[in-house]
Amino acid sequence: MDLLTGEFKNTLDDKGRLSLPPRLRAGLPGNVLILTQSVDQCLWLYPPEQWQDLSRKLMEATSPFQAKSRMIQRRIIAPAQEVEIDKAGRIAIPQSLREFAGVSRECVILGIKKYIEIWDAEKYQMYWDDVQEEFKQAAEELSVIL
Repeated sequence: MDLLTGEFKNTLDDKGRLSLPPRLRAGLPGNVLILTQSVDQCLWLYPPEQWQDLSRKLMEATSPFQAKSRMIQRRIIAPAQEVEIDKAGRIAIPQSLREFAGVSRECVILGIKKYIEIWDAEKYQMYWDDVQEEFKQAAEELSVIL
């Protein structure tokens, strides 16, 4: 299953709900998704099948007896929550996840084939400002394999 890609902007309402763009909703297999913390200061939104695959691989690759593994489990797996797309095409983002990502009002929604990222718009711009040079270097390295 591949989601459509794209970068979209939308506003979080006063109840913590975010409308997902119709183009992204059309690529989803149902109306239940899994929302969790990302490695970066944003949120990851997965269809259940993709989430099951990722969480299984993470659990197989980590051990509760290793500190770094526990960090990964606590950061990505533990905060994961089911969210449902309502009839208006919105998801309710739990307060704890909004606080983690610093999502307050203006959001950037990114379709990345098999999952979606949700960023606070200001934090997303700051992220790109910080990694611009790293991105150029990564693109240079990528050209070798393509």
